[in-house]
Amino acid sequence: MYLIVGLGNPEEDYSNTRHNMGFDTVNKIGWEYNIEINKKKFKGLCGTGMIEGEKVILLKPQTFMNLSGESIKEVVDFYKIENCDIIVIYDDMDIDLGTIKIRKKGNPGSHNGMKSVVKFLGTDFPRIRIGIGKPNDNDFIKYVIGPIPEEEKEILDKSTSIAKNAVIEIIKSGVDNAMNKFN
Repeated sequence: MYLIVGLGNPEEDYSNTRHNMGFDTVNKIGWEYNIEINKKKFKGLCGTGMIEGEKVILLKPQTFMNLSGESIKEVVDFYKIENCDIIVIYDDMDIDLGTIKIRKKGNPGSHNGMKSVVKFLGTDFPRIRIGIGKPNDNDFIKYVIGPIPEEEKEILDKSTSIAKNAVIEIIKSGVDNAMNKFN
């Protein structure tokens, strides 16, 4: 069983922001595999289904970004999921706009949502980072939770589609193969 987590913020105000790339990716996975992400459980919204013959749980923590690890930990403890079967998807300012990076493990960097996840899981779990680039004015908070400009929407939409395909590749062929294919 895989736990596929998209990080984001739960309110409508955040739905069109760079900080919700994880939510957007998980939504695309749900749409493609007819998995409804509508059960309120584990401090999040979740849904279960099958991808490539594997049972999956799709999770969008509803704790707000900085407490995402709490929701993930509840699912992990309930289902006894190993870290190697958890895939966390999130936005990353340290990666160029439109680029994704897959890693098997690592530190959270400056991402507060990932700091929460690492607090509860440690650093040894696969993750997909979606590049959102950096602001010109160093106003990082406004940049990640402000509206996405029209000229970036298509780029980020393609990025979340690529991230969706990367998740499927991890499930089908493993993290190493997905890294070789998408990094």
